[in-house]
Amino acid sequence: MTSSFPGASGAITTQLGQQGLGQQPWWVEQWMELIHSYRFKKRLERAWTYAREGNVVSIRFEGRRVHARVQGTDPDPYKVKLWLDVLNDEDWGYVLEALSQKARWSAQLLAGIMPADIERAFAASGKRLFPFKLQEVRSECSCPDKANPCKHISAVYYLMGDRFSEDPFVLFQLRGRTRSQLLGDLAKRRREGVAAPLEHAPHPTHPAIVDPARWWRYDAPLDPDLVVITPAMEGESGLDGAGPLPLAEEPRFPEANRLFLERLKAHGTAMAQQAMVRAMATGNDTDA
Repeated sequence: MTSSFPGASGAITTQLGQQGLGQQPWWVEQWMELIHSYRFKKRLERAWTYAREGNVVSIRFEGRRVHARVQGTDPDPYKVKLWLDVLNDEDWGYVLEALSQKARWSAQLLAGIMPADIERAFAASGKRLFPFKLQEVRSECSCPDKANPCKHISAVYYLMGDRFSEDPFVLFQLRGRTRSQLLGDLAKRRREGVAAPLEHAPHPTHPAIVDPARWWRYDAPLDPDLVVITPAMEGESGLDGAGPLPLAEEPRFPEANRLFLERLKAHGTAMAQQAMVRAMATGNDTDA
């Protein structure tokens, strides 16, 4: 029969069923890839047998470490320790800030589902949630085997994977935040994010939004040392830049188009001169 012992995040199974781990969520498979990358396959086979036959007699959390007792060839069970490098408060601040920006992440975690892109939240701190390689999982065993992980440690790996399938927050706990701490901090940040806009007065509306004419007016005096206003040079008018205009022709009035363009240019020149005079007079008491 499968037995379990209480841990900081609930009971941890200490014996796999006959079906083994079976079909597991992606985060369990990613954890299992670490131990399956171990090159001593015979030792893994023995560890799998230990996990299936109940040789792991206890697993418990003490702080951020996992402590286990695994029955080997000696009468007394071997003592196993397993832990990950924890994130400090500053790192967790970056992670929580990133998590609070996406409601989907919070909803999935509350539902006991590890978001598939969770590492994006941890990337804000420059750290990872999942160990990248087996050597990043710290472990010790009191057995005489010098190899690490030994079969006793590896058996605990398998059972931790089984635990992750039930509660993905175990991995967060190994990184330094329990389920209650993580969800509490996340809820607090989301509340602060909602309340923050109410604590600050809205930005005042720019006058140009209310009066669009301000976009075309400059009321401050111009410094003659910084600004030089000159009329356009010949050939630089807007009409010259536009090129030939598609004006309709009337045979009865062959000069109409030429005269129209000449008057239009003259009007543009006059308006440009008036604009220059007004600009030069801006800030002065005299009118143009």
